[in-house]
Amino acid sequence: MSYALIEKVKGAQRLYAVDPNAARLGIEPGMTLADSRARVAELEAFDHTPHDDHVWLERLADGCARYTPWVMIDAPDGLVLDVTGCVHLFPGETALAGDVVARLARLGVVASHAFADNPDAARALARYRTTGATEDEAVRRLPVAALGLDVEATLALKRAGLKTVGDVIVRPLSAIAARFGGAAATRVRRIMGEADSPLTPRIVKPPLRVERRFAEPMARTEYAIEVIGELMAEAVVRLEEAHEGGRRFVVRFFRADGLVQRLAVETGAPSRDVAAVLRLFRERIDTLADPIDPGFGFDLIRLDIPVAERLDAAQLKLEGGAVAEAELAALIDRLTTRLGRNRVRRFAPRDRHLPEQAEFMLPATDPAPSGEWPAPDPGEPPLRPIHLFDPPQPIEAVMSEVPDGPPRQFRWRKTLHHVALAEGPERIAAPWWAPREAPTRDYYRVEDRRGRRLWIFRRGLFEDGKPAPNWYVHGVFA
Repeated sequence: MSYALIEKVKGAQRLYAVDPNAARLGIEPGMTLADSRARVAELEAFDHTPHDDHVWLERLADGCARYTPWVMIDAPDGLVLDVTGCVHLFPGETALAGDVVARLARLGVVASHAFADNPDAARALARYRTTGATEDEAVRRLPVAALGLDVEATLALKRAGLKTVGDVIVRPLSAIAARFGGAAATRVRRIMGEADSPLTPRIVKPPLRVERRFAEPMARTEYAIEVIGELMAEAVVRLEEAHEGGRRFVVRFFRADGLVQRLAVETGAPSRDVAAVLRLFRERIDTLADPIDPGFGFDLIRLDIPVAERLDAAQLKLEGGAVAEAELAALIDRLTTRLGRNRVRRFAPRDRHLPEQAEFMLPATDPAPSGEWPAPDPGEPPLRPIHLFDPPQPIEAVMSEVPDGPPRQFRWRKTLHHVALAEGPERIAAPWWAPREAPTRDYYRVEDRRGRRLWIFRRGLFEDGKPAPNWYVHGVFA
């Protein structure tokens, strides 16, 4: 059986990739699906999903972090590793590359590799597999497609008789830039090591990292959790020296077959409590639909603390308030770990004049913003209700003593309310920077004869020749 991935190109189904068996039968990427099945009737075709390819490439990049922290994704099918200073962990470059290829082979990935003095040359040599007595000679034998230019520029170089990178190098770069664009000259200088090749690592080294390597793969999940506790104890020592506490903790389990499993927990406040963080990891594992599978065992467990904040000694309050705050923070951490970061939220103030925009919700573990809630004067009722209707609910049959005054009675939810007390108005007009003028709102705090307090507003002003503005209930006071 042969397999292929297909994609739609200009309305036609074309092959994006084929397996080795299909390639041996003469099936190549770029062919139409109809022509391919005319040659190989049993060809199985599946839709190409670039997102899934990228996710798989990211997982492979996570696995390559065991060799170096400088791993860059070279989409759509490559990885670039800067192993400077890391080769001493292996007998040499050949042994390091052999270990990478062997691990990928166990995952069913066929890989080719190359070493070079700069990223552009390494990726080109790996993709086109040219060889030479020296690196410079191998680079010169590369086809011009290895420069990574667009299709039109590559075709123009070929039509000009420049088939290899060496053919381009012997020409003056000024003439290459004038005829084929500045990008062509820049790529030539980069692949020859005459210009810097940017290498952006996918994972920036976190401020604090501890890890444990095993001579023999460890296959017990419970022991892996104990190792997390030991790593936390090591990390706490370094956090104490820096007078910091961790806010985010990430554990990666490197399996012997090359796969990497990742777990992350957060705390609402900086923490150096080993037991509390370990409890969060246990609860996180309990909530997983697919528990941690050690497979053939873990040969490396790594703990990263990418987010840490200042944590100094705190004085306990005499009334015990600090203890209650700590218990609340621990509860928030546990709920967030079990339910998800975005499912446990809290309100925070925002500097906006419109009531419905004056607050927002954020994850409970996020740092509190600098703004404060406006507080009423001592002995005064709250200025606004805690909960606002979204959208405001209309009211009917409004009767007022004067047009611009508060209503004396109105009907809301099929119930007639007689106003006993009213306070206002609080006028909220459209901001001067608004692209379109919004109607002015006049808000009133009213209390009916049954003691129910509501926050109502009139949307718009009384103007000659225009219909009377409408009234709404925006919230109810507790």
